[in-house]
Order: sequence, then C-alpha cells, then structure tokens
Amino acid sequence: MTVKAYCSALSGLDGNLVTIEADLSNGLPRLDIVGLPDAAVRESKERVRAAILNSGFSFPPRRCVLNLAPADLKKAGTQYDLPIAVALLLGTGQLSADAGSCLMMGELGLSGELRAVSGVLSGALCAKESGFKSVIVPAENAGEAALVEGVEVYGARSLAEAVLHLSGTKPLAPTEADLTALFEENSHFSVDFDQVRGQLAMRRGLEVAAAGGHNVLMIGGPGSGKTMLAQRIPTILPDLSLDEALEITRIYSVAGELAEGGAIISRRPFRAPHHSASSVSIVGGGANAGPGELSLAHNGVLFFDELPEYQKSVTEALRQPLEDKTVTVSRASATYTYPCNVMFIAAMNPCRCGYYGDGSGRCRCTEQDVRRYLGRVSGPLLDRIDIQLEAPTLKFSDLTAEKGESSAAIKKRVNAARELQRARFAGEGISCNAQMSSAQIERFCVLGPKEKALMSSVFEVMGLSARAYSRILKVARTIADLDGRERIGETDISEAVSYRGLDRKYWS
Repeated sequence: MTVKAYCSALSGLDGNLVTIEADLSNGLPRLDIVGLPDAAVRESKERVRAAILNSGFSFPPRRCVLNLAPADLKKAGTQYDLPIAVALLLGTGQLSADAGSCLMMGELGLSGELRAVSGVLSGALCAKESGFKSVIVPAENAGEAALVEGVEVYGARSLAEAVLHLSGTKPLAPTEADLTALFEENSHFSVDFDQVRGQLAMRRGLEVAAAGGHNVLMIGGPGSGKTMLAQRIPTILPDLSLDEALEITRIYSVAGELAEGGAIISRRPFRAPHHSASSVSIVGGGANAGPGELSLAHNGVLFFDELPEYQKSVTEALRQPLEDKTVTVSRASATYTYPCNVMFIAAMNPCRCGYYGDGSGRCRCTEQDVRRYLGRVSGPLLDRIDIQLEAPTLKFSDLTAEKGESSAAIKKRVNAARELQRARFAGEGISCNAQMSSAQIERFCVLGPKEKALMSSVFEVMGLSARAYSRILKVARTIADLDGRERIGETDISEAVSYRGLDRKYWS
C-alpha cells in the first residue's frame, strides 16, 4: 500500500514541493529513506520511530520504504519529520484523513513534540503556489507562515495535535497575522540622532546617503563618533514596505535567524560583522550554500567597523555584490542567487594608532606605516563608495552643545526625497538614486552647460574614473531631491564632489 504526504525542500530562498511516498509491504521490519536525503533526513527514522511510539501510536512492524520525490533534488534539514510520521500513520491505517490538501513541515522530538525549523516562510509560499489549502507547521513557526495570504496556517505543538487535527477529531485554530500591529511594534528605536553632539558635516553627509541609498566611508580618530553615527543610520531610513519586509523575513527564515516566535521583520536590518569574519560568512556559502551577512543586511545597512582590519579576501569579495545588488553562491551541487541591496557603511582610522593628521602630535606612525595601513583598502573598493566623510576630533564645546535634530526630523526629509525617487523610477525596476544604471543616469541626471563645465574641470583635476564620475552624479541627484529641485545645479555638484576628497588626501 502506498500513501503520500507533502513537504517543502529549500533551494536557496525558494521552496520546492516534495512528495513523500510511503510503501509498506510484508518482510522483515525495516525503514529505508531514498531520494537524496542528507544525514539529518536519514536520521529522521530514529526520531520518527520514538515520536510515534511516545505519542501513543504503534510503529509498523513491516518493511517500509519512503521515497522523497523528486529523487534528483537534494533533501536537507529536519522539516521532513512530521510528514514522514504522518505518511507512516496513514499507511498503517492509524490515521484516516485526506493529507493531499495539506503541506506539513516540522522537526519531531523523541517525545513527539514539534520543534521549529528554518525556511517555513518559503515553504508556505511553495504551498500557495502549488495549490495547497493549508499548512501545518510547529507552533513557533506559525506566525511566520501566516504572513502568506491565501493559505490557512495551523500551528501544532506535537505529533498528536497534528494527527487529531488531520483526523478532524480536534481541529486546530488557524493562525492569523496582524501586519499593522507587527509594524507598529517595531517602529521605535532605542537610539536617536539627537544623542550625537557636533559632527554637523557628518550628519549632513549621512542624511544625503540615507536619502539616496548611497555607500559611505567614514575616516576619523578614535572616539570621534563614527560607530555611534553608523548605528543611528537605520533610524533615518525610510520605513519598509510590505514587499521589502517579506523579502527580508524570507532570507532570515532560510538562514534560521528569526527570533523565537518571530514573524515579520518590520525594521531595516543593521548588520555589523566582526573584522575576523571569513569571506564565506560575509558573502554566503558553507555546506548548504546559505545566505551570508550581505544578504542578511538586504534592504538595510551592512557596517564594517575598522575596515582595514578585515581580511583582504573579504573586502575584495564585496566589490561585485555592491555593484550588482545580488550575490551568487556556487557549489558543486547547486548554484543559488541571493539579493543583497545593501547600504554599505565603513568606518576606519587614518592610521593604525588612529591619530594621523589630527594636529595633536600623538601619532607615532611613519609615512610607510600609514601607507601600508591605508593600502589595505583597495582603489576598486573605494570607487564603489559614493560618499567619503571625515570625522574631526570633538572639542569640549561640541560635547556640551545643545541637542541636534532628532532622527524623526531628518527622516521626514529623507522620506520626501525617496518619494520623489519612487515617482521618478516608477516602472524602472529601482527605488533610489544609488541603484541607477548608466542609461538611467543619462536620463535623470541631465546637466546644463555650467554644470557640464564644472564636472569637466573636476574630472580632469581629480583624475576620476568613469565609475566615480557616475557616483558623483548620483549623489548630486540626491542632493537636488532633498531640496525638492528637478534639475541638478552647480551647488549640488560641488557638494557631491566634496564627498570624494578623502581618497586624494589619504591615498594619493
């Protein structure tokens, strides 16, 4: 007798439908699992056996073969435990139900309890696309799966609860997600720009960066406020749209990064990996080719503090993803593409001791030491950073000055500029100035005769690359948007050019 149950297999960010076929026949008691299972799936037969027995059911004393179809798709993870157990109970007649309209995911404990698994949001989306009416998932994952409209989500705490629901004896209550409440719950921050004293030029530069989604490099001595400013950037970024929030939540779900009982991520991510991080942890990869810090910061901020201290292989690996906004992880078994539309923020000292050029005389680094330290940041990476800011050493008068503008006040201007950009780029496939292609720059960054003459002289004097020229135009476009002007003016170009001066000061 052959019966079927259904689950979802992760392939990058996508969920693929997996049919679990159980065939029970006469012969010596044995349970075999075929269909490219990994070690976690093969071990499920011991978890399932104990869970079935400890839930008050009997394990079939027969030869059982479980086929996970399609057989050429690798099956990894523990989400197959629940549908495997249900398939065995159906095959032995201990459960009489129609499991064909329900997709199931969940790891079983030996006592029969149902434990949370990764990738449930992708599994729920797979269920919807495959025409399933409902899904059964662990209770801890129910809020996550309920974000998908059009599919009823039931959260079970044990195998017994799932069986009683499927049999109709004791149906579970469907889980619903209140998106409005979830967004409001996470709309408040514990940090604010009004906590920053002084650094007016830095604040202005970060406002421009937030308004256009531009990458930023901050250079300054220890204690000048670089990290403090970077941590407050999410407070002035535009609110997430529902589609953006779902995309981020899906990445976190696949990576197993969702908080316990967490549902939608309604706040832009801020990721700050330590400088000892490997290139695999940043870009993505590993045994299952999962997403890295770049993708976990999607639609948010990726912050590298002490940029020169990162391994050269890590910083150079950023170059292509920062340009393409996607990262492709290739392994022998599969190739996955993850989104990484991040705002890259980097901070660094001007030398190893941090006091080079501050006028205090405390720096003891030789010119060769300084060049060696700065040489850890390559020219191609600098070329991909739109805005360079220098953080001066704070004076006592700065620390005792009155509070500056709050994040809410800055965010109003940022939101207004982003609204102009959304209207401008409607149908273009982008949402902010930093994402413009060369063709879009020609269309939306038209310069008058005076502006062209200014850019021509700047290009020659500064020895700009074509990429640096394009990025100056993007920043100038953002500055004009902050002022609500359609055309880019000379003052916009002058300010944008001022954000490109540190490579000449430190790296020339």
